[in-house]
Amino acid sequence: MDSYRTTGRTTGRNAGQGSGGPAFSGGSLESMNAEPLITRDYDSRPSLVYERLRAKHGPVAPVDILGVPFWLVLGYPQVLEVLRNQRGIWSKRLTDWRAWNDGRVPEDWPLRPAHAVNHIVFQEGDRLRDLRGAYHAALKPYQDAAHPQGRRLRAIITRYADELIDVMSEGGPTGWADLSAQYARPLPLMVVGELLGVQSDGGDEILMDMWRVLDAGPDAAVALDRLLAALADLAATKMAMPGEDLPSYMLAAHPGLTVDEMSRELMMMVGVTGDYTGVLIGNTVAEVINANPEVRASLSVGMIRETVNRVAMVNPPMANLTFRCPSVDVRLGEVTIAAGEPVMLSVAAAHADPVFADGHGADAMFSSRAHLAWGAGPHDCLGRELATIIVTIAISRLFERFGALSLTLPADQLPWRSSPLMRGLRSLPVRFEVAGPSRPAAGTAGAPGGGPAAAQGDPARKPGTEPSRSALWRFVRSLRRTK
Repeated sequence: MDSYRTTGRTTGRNAGQGSGGPAFSGGSLESMNAEPLITRDYDSRPSLVYERLRAKHGPVAPVDILGVPFWLVLGYPQVLEVLRNQRGIWSKRLTDWRAWNDGRVPEDWPLRPAHAVNHIVFQEGDRLRDLRGAYHAALKPYQDAAHPQGRRLRAIITRYADELIDVMSEGGPTGWADLSAQYARPLPLMVVGELLGVQSDGGDEILMDMWRVLDAGPDAAVALDRLLAALADLAATKMAMPGEDLPSYMLAAHPGLTVDEMSRELMMMVGVTGDYTGVLIGNTVAEVINANPEVRASLSVGMIRETVNRVAMVNPPMANLTFRCPSVDVRLGEVTIAAGEPVMLSVAAAHADPVFADGHGADAMFSSRAHLAWGAGPHDCLGRELATIIVTIAISRLFERFGALSLTLPADQLPWRSSPLMRGLRSLPVRFEVAGPSRPAAGTAGAPGGGPAAAQGDPARKPGTEPSRSALWRFVRSLRRTK
């Protein structure tokens, strides 16, 4: 198969431009000298890579993303223009990506699994509006604090957060923990299990496989197949026996969905609710621990939502968004993008664009609500409130339960996940000190793997049911560190 790995892409670049201005003004994407985006520099300091590209090319730069060329949009006005899509020319349908249709995207491209599933993210027009309507109806009970499901969800998040903290602090009032592996990532997974109505080991594997797909590792394709099969089984079960859960609510709002279609939509929901939210929890914790006094003070006066909003701006979990292609040749920034050429929108770079960032310095206590971490336009995030609820409760419980938290590594040595899309910590090692007397140890009674809520009774859980812990809960407990 002819692919970008065998097609020359380094000829025909316009010359005569120095640093500080655009390096070219036209030409096909394939003809550009696209430098790799994912490098060691990008893993450690992506902001420097974005600024180097901006200085060299302007607001739109050609980059190589794991073997496939893209236009990377760095400028805030340009990213916002594409997101809003007011001219209706920017499409997320795979059929509008010329190289994909021509077979020039390698079969083993690590990001192919994340793009190949035809769910709402890659829809336009009537199909997009219909699916968004179903998601809105399904999410509304959970995002409404006055609704019984909304109240129950908040109680569940609080219980799971406390139980994870209990496990970390079982060894005594002081200790060490990895807040990424032991808190930020498993907490949303537990919540996703509740939303899906999953009460088995399979629920653990669903989100773990979602992580493998988003991380674009060597096992991404196998994980995608396994993930879709599990979600198809779940969708079929909910069609036959609907319950009080998100898949059942979606099917009630859009009864025409097939098992295959529903499994793809659940995949998208799992990724957003689980992975994105977990990354935002970790990024927010790291930001607060290292914060200036204004940010720490914002927690003490109850302004946690503002803190989360600020972190979403300065360190967005999804640094770069999935592709879009124009249906016609279009001028964007300093370049002309041909119809069918893919662009990747860099939210992280856009937030650092002086056009946007000059009024929102690093020491600002109040952040701008104009940031793009939740998207904008026809594809903006429908689950923004749900994710914010999870993150704010997670942050609140963590800093209420721990009187002191400090990093055990210098901030500039924290290990970050290497991904073209997500920007989150692989590990967040801390030393903690519990505030006040310890609670009963989690998992000492009740249902197998359950915590104190299982033993003492949980008003958020329906009578006769047991908490979904299984392999995940055993894994979390295995990570405990003692003195």
